[in-house]
Amino acid sequence: MPDIIRLLPDALANQIAAGEVVQRPASVVKELLENSIDAGSNKIQLIIKDAGKALIQVVDNGKGMSDTDARLSFERHATSKISSTEDLFAIRTFGFRGEALASIAAVAQVEMKTRRADDEVGTLIRIEGSEIKAQEPVNTPVGTSFSVKNLFFNVPARRNFLKSNPVEMRHILDEFHRAALAYPSIGFTLFQNDMEIFNMPSEKLSRRIISLFGQNYKEQLITCQEETDQLKIHGYIGKPENAKRTRGDQYFFVNNRFIKNNYLHHAVVHAFDNLLPDDSFPFYVLFIEIDPKHIDVNVHPTKTEIKFDDEKTIYAIIRAAVKKALATHNIAPSLDFEQDINFSLGQNPSSYQNFPPRREHEIERGNEAFKQGLRFPSSTNPLEEKNKDNWEQLYKSFENEEKPKTFETIRLGSAVNTKPEEKDVSLNKDLLYNENQSTFQLHQKYIVTQVKSGMLIVDQQAAHERILYEKYLNMLQNKFGASQQFLFPLKIELSHSDFALIMEMEEEIKSLGFVFNVFGNTTIVVNGIPADITGGNEKDLFEGLIEQFKNNRDELSIDRKENLARALAKRASLKPGTRLTLLEMNTLIDQLFACKSPNYAPNGNHTIVILDMNRIEKFFTKTQF
Repeated sequence: MPDIIRLLPDALANQIAAGEVVQRPASVVKELLENSIDAGSNKIQLIIKDAGKALIQVVDNGKGMSDTDARLSFERHATSKISSTEDLFAIRTFGFRGEALASIAAVAQVEMKTRRADDEVGTLIRIEGSEIKAQEPVNTPVGTSFSVKNLFFNVPARRNFLKSNPVEMRHILDEFHRAALAYPSIGFTLFQNDMEIFNMPSEKLSRRIISLFGQNYKEQLITCQEETDQLKIHGYIGKPENAKRTRGDQYFFVNNRFIKNNYLHHAVVHAFDNLLPDDSFPFYVLFIEIDPKHIDVNVHPTKTEIKFDDEKTIYAIIRAAVKKALATHNIAPSLDFEQDINFSLGQNPSSYQNFPPRREHEIERGNEAFKQGLRFPSSTNPLEEKNKDNWEQLYKSFENEEKPKTFETIRLGSAVNTKPEEKDVSLNKDLLYNENQSTFQLHQKYIVTQVKSGMLIVDQQAAHERILYEKYLNMLQNKFGASQQFLFPLKIELSHSDFALIMEMEEEIKSLGFVFNVFGNTTIVVNGIPADITGGNEKDLFEGLIEQFKNNRDELSIDRKENLARALAKRASLKPGTRLTLLEMNTLIDQLFACKSPNYAPNGNHTIVILDMNRIEKFFTKTQF
């Protein structure tokens, strides 16, 4: 029987290896940028066309290579970084496996020009699908220029799996950000389709963060620094109030290598204790310097995951460093043992003569209770003494004042069918009512009303989310949404990744009723928002929509339209604490049961709970043994 095992051809072996190393254009960008950094460059230029599918070019002014080294760099397992096993555990550079260039050359058309400072001429090498097409002398500046054209030209199946240009460009920007943050002393330039996106000189880390993410980060950076016998930590964290709903602005660098580590991320988040809003992630750029013998970077093809020999100690040091930084900048809460608890607002007794007006919601709790329970300090002001008799008139004005209709302004019924769907007829028949006078709010969070079988409890936020979700989904499917125009346009500056995401979804966002135009590289001007959303927080609404969309994308496998509908419904829905009139509560319930799926919110949580009379009676019945 003949032998069946044989060695793979080099070209095929390189294509197989490329499946691990080169997953998308961003993978090529990562490898080429790291090679330029290892070459000792102080200026690196990245040129992208068609989101890297047509061209990825990296030009640096590093050491360059000789004619022989240039040829050997495309061989598998050829490297200048290691020569023994001991070297593997003392790595402080990026590339060391010798797989990247061989893998890239196996699935693209590659051209490399390189020259050392001591050489009069450089070397040009052209390779297509692992086959050398040319190797000849060339006049080129000192350094290396590496061009990758038509990625996956010979593997059409891999090319078909690439995402849209905005998605692929967003991944490229992520890799560019990581390299630029790791080495702020290097000047970086990025061109996209012949347009200059970034042009950053050598600068401090704080300036590099602002250059990459925008001027909004200027006021939120907190210095974080700690040094122990085991390691050194330095970098910046963001203030808690600037935390976002999604991950993405969290960066860990170990010996200047970007890593992903959920365990260490937990150390940072845990250091904030109760300072962060729910489901929020703080911004941080933290560098860890540690002896290479205590880590293993050779555990993942992309080298974004590493192992520590004592991860618990590093966790504790990071957590302590972040807590110290927060305390130093008076962010973390502290106790003042010399403070008089009777004057916790930091005011002296005399300042209470000008007593601040009570909050509106406190006055609404009940005027009689306030008349009897509130005791204002005595005043020596003759004018105040004279006006004491007018306090009753003040409260009458509150009693006659009409409550703000915070819910009616949302105009829920503008695009929702008020007739119940057939699939919920059995439930809706039990809930038919007209201006149910028994309806009331519980803690401004739930709506309670009497129905034929017992009592209905509605989660007002979940119910509103369901109503808005179905409405927005209908808008996206019909590609039409009514807008309310601004008198004064709103300018919003975004990060490059968020801007790319908005451009990717421009048609869908405008279908929801948003009206905006591009104004500069990463700035948009919003001229209108959906007609059923109250004004006053347009910037937070738009930015919150993008954050919620990214959050849904990371956690759920749903299409873009459903994601957008969920995201906007989540951001525009009623929040706990919103007061509703009787008419508003009844309208909300009516419109909920006009939905296709009234029982559940978009996230799957219940919108309603029914306590029938039998269940209620059991609460008051003595248990029989």
